[in-house]
Amino acid sequence: MTADSALPGLAIVPAAVAAALIVLSRRRPALRETWSVLAALAQTGIVLAMLPSALAGVELVSRPLVLAPGVPLLLRADPLGVLFAAVASALWVPTTVYSIGYVRALAAPAQTRYFAAFAVCLLATAGVALAGNLLTFFCFFELLTVAAYPLVIHRGTPEAAAAGRVYLAYTLTGGAALLAAVAWTWGLAHTLDFRPGGVLPAEASHGSLWALFLLFLVGCGVKAAIVPLHAWLPVAMVAPTPVSALLHAVAVVKAGVFGILRVTGYVFGPDLLDALGASSLLAALAVVTIVGGSLVALAQDDLKRLLAFSTVSQLAYVVLGAALGGPAAIGGAAFHIAAHALLKITLFFCAGALHVTAHVNRVSEIAGVGRRMPLTMGVFAVASLLLAGLPPGPAFVSKWYLLTGAVDRGAWIAAAALGASTLLNLAYFVPIVVRAFTAPGGVHETPRGEAPAAVLLPLLATGAAAVLLGLLPGAAVLLPLAGAAAAQVTGR
Repeated sequence: MTADSALPGLAIVPAAVAAALIVLSRRRPALRETWSVLAALAQTGIVLAMLPSALAGVELVSRPLVLAPGVPLLLRADPLGVLFAAVASALWVPTTVYSIGYVRALAAPAQTRYFAAFAVCLLATAGVALAGNLLTFFCFFELLTVAAYPLVIHRGTPEAAAAGRVYLAYTLTGGAALLAAVAWTWGLAHTLDFRPGGVLPAEASHGSLWALFLLFLVGCGVKAAIVPLHAWLPVAMVAPTPVSALLHAVAVVKAGVFGILRVTGYVFGPDLLDALGASSLLAALAVVTIVGGSLVALAQDDLKRLLAFSTVSQLAYVVLGAALGGPAAIGGAAFHIAAHALLKITLFFCAGALHVTAHVNRVSEIAGVGRRMPLTMGVFAVASLLLAGLPPGPAFVSKWYLLTGAVDRGAWIAAAALGASTLLNLAYFVPIVVRAFTAPGGVHETPRGEAPAAVLLPLLATGAAAVLLGLLPGAAVLLPLAGAAAAQVTGR
């Protein structure tokens, strides 16, 4: 059931207005930061207003902007889109507060550009989440690419410039592949709408469908950081820590895995993917990425790079759920978008607090920091263990559903990869925690002190929210939304 509503269109307005006001307020830092916080709160409120309709099975549809006959720009609020939009918007609030404290503590340059680009990224993310067809999705997907670039190169160093070039080389290549896929889909299906179960004709030649699938795989897989398309993500860790949190937890890579869920569930459909055998390829890539990302993370000394490879591994859970295709697997994949977002943004917030306060950036430097910054490292310990999939965390919930989906399909290699991932996560997170609290601290032994309040409070808030989401996944409405999205795609 659908209903006309202005809400999907309104969801992108706060960030658009904020971006303009931030630029106009460039000489008044306090006002510029106020616009950022107000826009984050407004966007969150608008998206939350769509939750009752999404849970009731009513899709809210904005008035389309028709570019050509049969090809409109359209925003639609269905369960999967509302879940992603709600997570991204809600996390924009603590990330904005954290960013204010972070850039002030470091006296970072070009703060107006930073906050304006941040706002455009969240506008684009909301557009990706609520896109009602492939053309709209593509436009916002590429806007996100462009808006994130100034954030990647924000430091202005040669290393940042080189990282920006790598980022653009990968993401623009993916964008070209996605544009070709959009055009080919129109030629095959004569529609660009997202429809549960897919729109592509099963009678189309397998060669054409395989070629189209590979184009979509590259187009979305670059941002999703699927091996071997992942190399840009660790390089981009040269960006400021709040940007790293944005890239990993809220926007860019989340848009990639969300795109894979959209394409597999609403363009191809699980049945056509299985008939082609494309689901097997997607599952194989996911398994390699899950295990490979964690193995590389084990060897990292730079804390942000370790977290980056952890993201490569963790977000492949979503890709695996899309490949498995059953209700449990798709529901688990959708819920993992929220679970990973909360936990990974918390870990990056902790990494930023360590950088700002103790000037610690490497695992080898972390000895004794837990005694100096017990709140920060305590939250890091909890978030890392929960991200590994231990109960009662939200990642345990998503992994349980994914394991159920794997067992239902008899996908024992996929189930083994999920189990191995938990062990590997513990192997690279537990030594960090132990070293931080028990190893001799040297220069980090004294004085005792946490990060500034604007940096500390957001990580405490997101850490607490992650624990609550694990304890009460249904009450937080995100698990019911994930289940509604899975039922919509599979018809079960």
